[in-house]
Amino acid sequence: MTFSSLKTKLLTGVTLFAVAGAASAQDASEKEEKVLSLEEIVVTGTSKARSSFSTPVQVTSISEDQLRKFTASSQADILRSVTGIKAEGGGGEVAANVFIKGLPSGGQFQFTPLLYDGVASFSTFGLNSSAFDVYYRNDLGIERVEFVRGGVSNLFGPGSVAGVINYISKTGEDEPEGQVQFEVAEEGRYRADFAASGPLSADEGLYYAMSGYYRYDEGPLDSGLPTEGYQIRGNIKKEFGDGSGSVTLYTQVIDDKVQFFLPFPLDGDTRERPTGNDGETIYTLQTRDASRLSYQTPDGVFETPIADGVSTQGATFALAFEKELENGWGFNGKVKYSDYDHQFNLFLDGDGIANTPETQAGFLAARGLGDLAGASFTFTESGQALGANDLLFANRILDRDRPATDFTSELNVTKTFDAGDWEHSFTFGGFFANAEAADDNVISTYLGEFNDQPRLVDLTYTDENGNPVVFSLNGLTNAGVIFSNREHTAKRIAGYIADQFENDRWVFDVGFRVERFVGDFFREGTTTAVINDDPGFAPGLQSVVTGDGSFQIGSVSTTEWAVALGALYRLNDNVNLYGNFSRGFFFPQLRSVRVNSLGETASYDAEIIKQAEVGVKYGSANFAATFSAFYAELDNRANVDFVNDGNGGVVEEVSLQSTKSYGIEATASYNITETLRVDANVTLQDHELTQNDGNPALIGNELRRQPNLLFNAGVYYDDDTFDVSFFQNYVGDNFANDSNSVELDAFSIFRLDAGYSFGFGGEKNARIGLGVFNLFDSQGTTEGSPRQGTSQSNTGNFFVGRPVLPRRVTLRFNYKF
Repeated sequence: MTFSSLKTKLLTGVTLFAVAGAASAQDASEKEEKVLSLEEIVVTGTSKARSSFSTPVQVTSISEDQLRKFTASSQADILRSVTGIKAEGGGGEVAANVFIKGLPSGGQFQFTPLLYDGVASFSTFGLNSSAFDVYYRNDLGIERVEFVRGGVSNLFGPGSVAGVINYISKTGEDEPEGQVQFEVAEEGRYRADFAASGPLSADEGLYYAMSGYYRYDEGPLDSGLPTEGYQIRGNIKKEFGDGSGSVTLYTQVIDDKVQFFLPFPLDGDTRERPTGNDGETIYTLQTRDASRLSYQTPDGVFETPIADGVSTQGATFALAFEKELENGWGFNGKVKYSDYDHQFNLFLDGDGIANTPETQAGFLAARGLGDLAGASFTFTESGQALGANDLLFANRILDRDRPATDFTSELNVTKTFDAGDWEHSFTFGGFFANAEAADDNVISTYLGEFNDQPRLVDLTYTDENGNPVVFSLNGLTNAGVIFSNREHTAKRIAGYIADQFENDRWVFDVGFRVERFVGDFFREGTTTAVINDDPGFAPGLQSVVTGDGSFQIGSVSTTEWAVALGALYRLNDNVNLYGNFSRGFFFPQLRSVRVNSLGETASYDAEIIKQAEVGVKYGSANFAATFSAFYAELDNRANVDFVNDGNGGVVEEVSLQSTKSYGIEATASYNITETLRVDANVTLQDHELTQNDGNPALIGNELRRQPNLLFNAGVYYDDDTFDVSFFQNYVGDNFANDSNSVELDAFSIFRLDAGYSFGFGGEKNARIGLGVFNLFDSQGTTEGSPRQGTSQSNTGNFFVGRPVLPRRVTLRFNYKF
């Protein structure tokens, strides 16, 4: 069976199911020819291509038109509408926290590989804490995004039985086409995108596609630290003349910087953004004044790179090939190499001592610095004294240098054949990855006022001998309180085998994977170095923590296996029944491996996940729906938290946890008319910790940041001239920490997208669009303070949390030709 014949088979039965699970804010109901094109979306596990209606797992697909008309600045903006995903984008454009139903996580795609064209953006999580989305950005070159939960297809490549997110790029075709887009938004955002594709030599089967963007942004929260950047992606595809396959070369070059936003002190009663000393609302306590902090170290002057925020510079090169041979045989594969200079610099959520605003007298008392009569608080730049009632907020900057390289390769041998009335699609393959990443960290502490974009504050106090002592100089209170120099390397070698077979009524998927993981680490020891022995300076300004030249070297390894089983029964032309089960694994984050005083590494065992789901899929000309019940349990998870050490630093706490969850899920999509559609999806779940070695008292508690209820709904209208989308994302009550001591209230985010389209003849058309994120300016709290961990409470005048980003209006002009 050829690829083209498989593609033809998709043009049957249901026309809406591919979008039923995604109530994302898109242009409304498609015309019939557009809907039919959705049937061509393939779900690939082994070499078998099928419509999502005929697959024994849940699949969500978001098309190019949806993405083009959907105002989005982060992965969270796109993924939060997908059934069973809780996606948080309060931190800004990168490092979205993505939670999969029923699984614990600190976010950051821990259980969901982020793929581009079937290749992982980075193959191994946990070499440091950077999320996968720091290496790639979305642009107009994306044809669609697919989220596949469980099933055989997740056993291949980097593998993850929890699910994979795959962005699929456009490739060129016989007819050239192009697209440009200009965007302007509140808080000083400007962005220009382009995409172009077509034949290089149609007679030779040679095609190209290119896309990219340039962006400048002073927001989404104006900290006085604007960022800018660009990305260029492209591919060249060679189709074999006999139609038996192709070879495609992909490349990406990125140089981009964005600011990242952590929790900060909110009003303790309302959990809304607080009021500053000047009577104005505080949107962020991040400030450009901190970008001038510097101090002496044994290796020279350290200057904070906080102005660069999260920066990524580098490139990826990938090659994908597929070839059909005779008698049903074929092979396909991918190889990728990437090299990135990456930094993840951020403002933390307090100084690790008080963590909330303090009166001037309270600040002195908490640190044993005497009373107000012997102290002088002045603004660093002007020298002006603070007002008597002005509050202070001491904070930290965490500068992290994380260069990374990643090599992956995958090779599959396929065989299709018939046995009786069964069609088999068999795959045998292997995967190899070699990833390396540094994790160099420096924490510095500074003192500022409690205002939006705060000014830095200098402090001189009088010691017990009556001598003046400088506690804060140019705003700096502690130079280099934390230092780490680490490098982690991971090698993964996997083999897998699978068969997808079906007849007129039944579809079965079976697959098995075994994988070997080898991790190496190099960690430098630390020492305290004196940089200033003047007694007129406080201890925090006299010394820095730095590397001592000694290295702790270690290695861990383990082998694990995964299995996936799925079945689907075609009850009739409109109803399919399905079920699936998988037993899989995740390798603990390499950065979590600890070494005892004898130099012995702790045991390194895989985290085991078991999942099961049963459900029904319904599809007709105007209505599609799904209903399912699910169960998941995760054992032996090495949970890693960054927690305040009480002295201004941060320590990594590792605890072994086990969890279980169960629930139900439903989706629906209904074409009311040819131009009007409504979509909805809901997830109800119950979950609990069943093991916690670090604190057994937590057993029985709910999983942190996992709501019991997720709900999405949208109304979409499109008559080819006017389009309007109105979409709601609801996140139910959940807890900020494992101790369940802090409850986060439910909230909704509403989005509005509207546009006017007009043509210029032929295939040329344009659209002017308006998008409003967080239409009603919700201030729902997405998380508490991870640095405070289980000790955070609900009491006090302030609550450290991260609210939803404020309302932002975006205008877009898109021209296709």
